[in-house]
Amino acid sequence: MILEERRYTHESVLLAETLERLVTDKGGLYLDATLGLGGHSEALLEKLSAQGKVLGLDADPEALAEAGHRLGAHSGRFHSVRSNFRSLGGVLEKEGFFPLTGALFDLGVSSLQLDKPSRGFSFMREGPLDMRLGPDAALTAEMIVNRWPAEQIAMLLTEFGEEPDADKIARAIVARRAKKPFTTTLELADCVESVVPRTGHHPATRTFQALRIAVNQELEALTRGLEAVVPYLKNGGRLCVITFHSLEDRIVKNVFASFVSQGSCVYLGKGDAKSALVPSSEEIARNPRSRSAKLRVIEKKR
Repeated sequence: MILEERRYTHESVLLAETLERLVTDKGGLYLDATLGLGGHSEALLEKLSAQGKVLGLDADPEALAEAGHRLGAHSGRFHSVRSNFRSLGGVLEKEGFFPLTGALFDLGVSSLQLDKPSRGFSFMREGPLDMRLGPDAALTAEMIVNRWPAEQIAMLLTEFGEEPDADKIARAIVARRAKKPFTTTLELADCVESVVPRTGHHPATRTFQALRIAVNQELEALTRGLEAVVPYLKNGGRLCVITFHSLEDRIVKNVFASFVSQGSCVYLGKGDAKSALVPSSEEIARNPRSRSAKLRVIEKKR
């Protein structure tokens, strides 16, 4: 069976650690704000009692379809909605799904998106320069690399990719597209690799991250989603967030610090903003994609 047709699997990161901290009432209402392929939701539903319910959100209709297939046996206790973080509060109101006992954000992209060439997320596989998490997004990675001026591309790579060679890469992109516009992921990856030496990771890693974040406006959406969900937690309800790079983690720390300073939430763990749980060496060996993950948790007090 070819790659485009096979059913995807995705190993949920920090699964046991997340459930241990998230579930305080097995009969409560839980939000999986990043449903993906449904791994966390499936484990959560199996841990809850017959009264416990899960609402899953995702902007990607393909992910929703895969998760729906996986979670079909739990249809009476599970419901999914196609939505971005920006609309989180409205979805909870419309569904009447609150107060929440717990909410989970597992950020980043899933295996469905990384491993399916037609989605354009991977610099390791030939595909169109798309990178949209949802098909309704107006901007694509191809538009950015073929239309934006070098200065704007460099700024994007610096801000969203923390790329030290941003200027060099931006100039190379503009020079290359003058001869022939970019159409595929490997064309862009080869362009970046032609001007940036290979070290511990692929030279295009930060470029692809920056483009994906820009296309989907991920950081703005994350901030709005985190700020929106806390008012819908019940007293004692918990918010768990798993991040995969420093930009996401910085936003989570800042939003958490704001709620803690207001007195509405407290940190779980060591009791401060520096505390984060990371995968064990065994999990990283089993699932290398987990190596940069960090789990942070706060609890609502009033």
